[in-house]
Amino acid sequence: MILTLLVVASTIFTVLLLLLPSLRNASDKRCSVQVVVLGDLGRSPRMQYHAWSIATHGGHVQLIGYRETNPLPELLSHPNVVIVPLSRAPNWLQTSNKVLFLLFGPLKVLVQAWTLWQALSYSTPACKWMLVQNPPSIPTLLLVSMVAFFRRTRLVVDWHNFGYSILALKLGEGHPLVRMSKLYETALSRVAYANFTVTDAMAKVLKSDYGITAPVLTLHDRPADLYQPLTDMQRLSFLQRYPPVTAHFNALVDGKARLLVSSTSWTPDEDFGILLDALCSYSASATSSHPQLPELIVVITGKGPQKQRYLDKIKELHATDALEMVPIYTDWLSFEDYALLLGSADLGVSLHTSSSGVDLPMKVVDMFGAGLPVAGWSKFRAWPELVTENVNGKGFGSSEELADILRELFDPASKKLGQLKHGARHESQRRWSSEWDPVAGKLFGIVT
Repeated sequence: MILTLLVVASTIFTVLLLLLPSLRNASDKRCSVQVVVLGDLGRSPRMQYHAWSIATHGGHVQLIGYRETNPLPELLSHPNVVIVPLSRAPNWLQTSNKVLFLLFGPLKVLVQAWTLWQALSYSTPACKWMLVQNPPSIPTLLLVSMVAFFRRTRLVVDWHNFGYSILALKLGEGHPLVRMSKLYETALSRVAYANFTVTDAMAKVLKSDYGITAPVLTLHDRPADLYQPLTDMQRLSFLQRYPPVTAHFNALVDGKARLLVSSTSWTPDEDFGILLDALCSYSASATSSHPQLPELIVVITGKGPQKQRYLDKIKELHATDALEMVPIYTDWLSFEDYALLLGSADLGVSLHTSSSGVDLPMKVVDMFGAGLPVAGWSKFRAWPELVTENVNGKGFGSSEELADILRELFDPASKKLGQLKHGARHESQRRWSSEWDPVAGKLFGIVT
C-alpha cells in the first residue's frame, strides 16, 4: 500500500514539476552542496570522494547519512565539510526473511522517510545543489525531489545502480512490488536537474528506457589518492605488523605463499560460494596434481548480512581439510590499512554480479588504485568498461573458471601474474580528480 502511494505521489509530483519549470531554478545561494546517502557514510566511498572534491575546490558540503563507520579522516577534519548523521531505523526492522520483509519493509520506509525529511527540511540550511546517491530509491528519490523543489535547490542524482533491480534480488523480478518500484524510479528519474552514472551502459539505459531528457553524464569511478602502489619496504612493513598474516610472513617474503584479497558487503549480489568452491579446487590441485602451487593466504574484508553464513561454511571446510593450502581470514580495516592491504596483495577477487548489468564494483577501482590486478565475475554488460582482459585482470563466469585462473596466475613457471601487475600499475595512474573535475566540477561551477 505504501509503495502504491509512493508511485502515485511520485507521478503526480513529476507532472507538477514538469508543468512548472520556472520554479526549478535554484536561487542565488553560495556554492554549497548537500551530499545525501541513505546508507552508511563510511561504506559509501564514491559519495565521500564527491564531498572531498567539492570541499577541496572551495565548495561547502553537508554530508548527510548514517554514521555507522567513520568517513575518511580528511572529511572529518575539513573546515568546509559538515557531517549530518541520520537516525538509524530500529534493528528489529532489519530482516532477510521474505515474508517479514513485506511486513517490516513499509515500516522501515516510514522511519527512513521521517528521519531524512527532518534532516533535509529542518536540521540543515538550504544549499544551491543536492547530490543524492541512488539506490536506495525508496523513499529517497521522492523526498529529495520534494525538498529540492520547495527549497529551490538543483537536484543531481548519482546513479550507482537501479533500486528495483536490487529489490528483485530479494523478491524476484516478477514480483508486483518490483514492478511498482521500477515505475516509481522511472517517474522520479525525470525530475533531476542532471544525472551522473558510473558507466556509459547505464547512461544509455537512463536515456532510452527511462526517457530522461536532462543531462546524463558518465562519471567513472576512480581511486582516491589513498590507494597507491607500495614500495617493497612499505609492503614488508605492513605484512610484518598485520595480525592475520604475520604467521605467514616468511612464506610470503620467500614466495612460498601468495596473498589474495577480496572485499564484500556479504549481500546476495555477491555469491561467495563461487570463491570458496574455487579455493577448494585450488587446494586440491596444490596437494595432488600441481604440487608446485604455493599456499594461498586469503583475506576477506567487509561487513554484511550474510557474513555469519559464510563464516560457518569456511569453518566447516577448514575442519574437513578442504582448504588445506588456503587459510582464510576475515577482517574489517580502517581506510588506511585497507589501502595498505590492497597494495600488499598479489591478486584481488571481485564477486560482484551486477543486479542491473550496467553497474560496476567500486572495490575493483580501489584495487587498481593500489596497483593490484583483479579476477572478477564478468558476465554482465558493463564489465569491459572497467577491466581490460589479460592486461590488468581476468574475468570468470564460474567457480571452475576462477580456479583455473588461480592455478594459471600462481604457477611459479607462469609470467602472467607479473604482466597483469604491470597493467594494474599502469591503470593506477588514472585518478578520481581527473575524472571528477571536467564532469562534476564543471557542472557545479567550481572548476572552470
